[in-house]
Order: sequence, then C-alpha cells, then structure tokens
Amino acid sequence: MDRIRIIGGERLKGIIPISGAKNSALPLMIASLLTRQTLTLKNVPRLADVTLLSRILGNHGVDVTVVGKKAGQRTSDGQTFRLTAAEIVDTTAPYEMVARMRASFWVLAPLLVRCGQAKVSLPGGCAIGTRPVDLHLSTLQALGAEIELEGGYVIARAPSGLTGAKITLEKVSVGATHNALMAATLARGESLIENAAREPEVMDLATCLVEMGAKIDGIGSSTLHVQGVDELHGAEHTVLPDRIETGTYAMAAAITGGEVFLEGARGDLLQEALELLRRSGVEIEETATGIKVARNGHGLGPVEVNTAPFPGFPTDLQAQLIALMCMAEGTSTVRETIFENRFMHVQELARLGARIDLKGDTAVVTGVNGLTGAQVMATDLRASVSLIIAGLAAQGETVIGRVYHLDRGFERIEEKLSQCGAQIERLSS
Repeated sequence: MDRIRIIGGERLKGIIPISGAKNSALPLMIASLLTRQTLTLKNVPRLADVTLLSRILGNHGVDVTVVGKKAGQRTSDGQTFRLTAAEIVDTTAPYEMVARMRASFWVLAPLLVRCGQAKVSLPGGCAIGTRPVDLHLSTLQALGAEIELEGGYVIARAPSGLTGAKITLEKVSVGATHNALMAATLARGESLIENAAREPEVMDLATCLVEMGAKIDGIGSSTLHVQGVDELHGAEHTVLPDRIETGTYAMAAAITGGEVFLEGARGDLLQEALELLRRSGVEIEETATGIKVARNGHGLGPVEVNTAPFPGFPTDLQAQLIALMCMAEGTSTVRETIFENRFMHVQELARLGARIDLKGDTAVVTGVNGLTGAQVMATDLRASVSLIIAGLAAQGETVIGRVYHLDRGFERIEEKLSQCGAQIERLSS
C-alpha cells in the first residue's frame, strides 16, 4: 500500500494548475446515459474515481473514448472524453462497483428515465457518515417511479415513463438535486424542484443538460423549473475547475508562508472560503486567469466558521482548514453541519502536535508554535490532504499511510507540490 513522505518546512512558491472538478465530472459523465448521441467532455481530471466510473458506464453499454494528447498539450491539461450511450445493454449497477464510489449511485435516475427500469446497488464511498439515499428515492417516487429495496439493491420501475411533478427536497442535497434534474429532463410535463442545491457542480450539470437540449430555468438558484423533452442530443462541454482543489492548495500555500498562483482557478466558485482566508491574514488576488495566494511574513489569525451548503463554507474544505488553523495565533472554532462523522482526521493531526478539542459537531483548534513530523494514517479523501497540508509545515519527516484515498480526488498532488518546492514523494509498497 502506497505512502507519502514529506520533509516539512519548505515555503511553496510557483504555479499550480487547477484540474477539472471531480464533483462535476462524475455527474456529467453519468448524464451521457440520457442520450444516444455523443457527449464530449473536456478538462476531465485523471482520477481513480473517473476511471472507475468509466468502467461502470461501460458495463451499461456506454462507449467511453479518451482522446489522445494533442501537440503542445501539457500534462496539466485535462483529458477529453467522448461518451456514447447509443444502446443501454444492462440496467443493473452491481454492488462490487457502486460500493466503491458513492457518486455511481446517480446512474439510477438516467437509467430509469431512459429504460423504464433500473437496479442499482446501495452506495459506498468514504466513511464519513450514513448519507442515506432517501432523498434520491423520494424524488423519483414523486415523478411516478415504483421503488423497492431488495438484497442491498434499489429496484426502480417506470414502465410508462416519468411524469413531471413538484419536488421539495427536505434538506439541501447535491446528489438528490443531480438525480432530480436528470430524471425531470426526460419526464413528461413540467417539474418544479424546490430547495435544490446551488453548488457550482449542480450548475455545471444543469448547463450541460441545457446544451444537450434540456429546458431548465432558475440555474444557480434554489428553485429549478424543468420542462421535460422527448429526447436529448449530444453536446460538447468543458468541466469547471475544481474549487476544492483550489481551496486546498491555497491553504497549503498559507500554512507554509508561501506564494503560489493557482492557474485556471475561479474565485466565484469559493468566495466564502477565500474571504475566510483573507480574514485569517492570507493575501488573495483574483485575476482573469487564476488566483494568487501569498502569506509572506504574516502570522495567521484564528477564525470561526460553520460548514454550509453553497455559497457557504464547503464541508469538503473543513479538514484542510482545521490543519491550517493548527498554526494560527489563537483559538479557532470549526462547526461541521453537513456530515455527522467528519472529524476522523483530528486524532491523526494530534500526532503531529496539533491541539484540537472536539465538542459534538465542533472542533476547537488552539494554534501551536510548530508541528512535528510523525507517522499518520489517512481515513478518507479530505483527511488525507489535511495531513499533507500539516506535513508541509511540520518540522522533520511525516509519512502518511493509506493514501489511495488521494488518488480518488487529487490529480498528481505530489508533482504539483514538488514543482513549488515541497519535499514530497510517494513510497510504493
């Protein structure tokens, strides 16, 4: 099992290209199931989850072609995928695939609306809470689907198709909004989706669906109006830059007192996180081509923040922020409101010398003068990268185990950091 070794204490300085967003690329790939024609996606990141989803889609009959590199294309440039679901050959998504990646559960809606039936395993993914699928299922039931649970599978049927309806999500859910959007595009009549997630990745999916011929109003708001159409066609769409990767590298630069330019990053995708960094003493400059992040000679100030759905502070940056606040001058409070079990990184940060007290859903972080390298173990994707951030600032050697989580969400992280001066390498088992 691979590990990552870091010798901390080096300031990050240089350019870090931001990859396409995993949380956008995955639902966009799944949207290919909605049409017989080819959906071309540009700026797709090179990640384990993308590879796994390609296999899952191939199992359903989707022809997935990765376009080769063109002359002058850099390693940092995203991939181009061409996905063609001319014929769905299998409407079952088996346990051994879906259990490895939660997002693959989202094939349920497009398979159902296109084929009238679907059998999809209950999902897996990072162990950060139960994250029930009730909202997904009630959404499809509102559109007329018959749902059964049998042997760990969701069996959905709509032999006469789905019918537009009013859908009010009990809580904001990105996944349920994805499912509702994809199902409503091919349902008969009009659908109204209330309390929809407003995350940029939802907007990216909705925009792509419109490019494929869907009729969607209210994109970017919590109320979406969808007029169902008979069929969708092919399109070409570019995946937006990854806001979580952007925030992660911004915090890595901040904790090392460095200066980096996040090439291709968009500030509008994570304004709350950037404002929080500014309040803590980090210099942030947004430009037309990326974001400059610097902390030259300045101390870090403490913050108080609650994770929240977009446009609030994202839960996917919570672990990274806690790592950063370990080096702040004072006490910070970080309250997790999205997932009930997302503080598993805290005990590992403590091995590096962090002072963090957990009080229910809140982490109280008391800044220390310095961290010390140690052997630590990653528990999930965001915990993995929080340990990398802390390791970059720690004196001495930090070795992080179980880093296979990183390959699910961060493209070439060792290469990007080492090009900015970090002493970081992967140790293969």
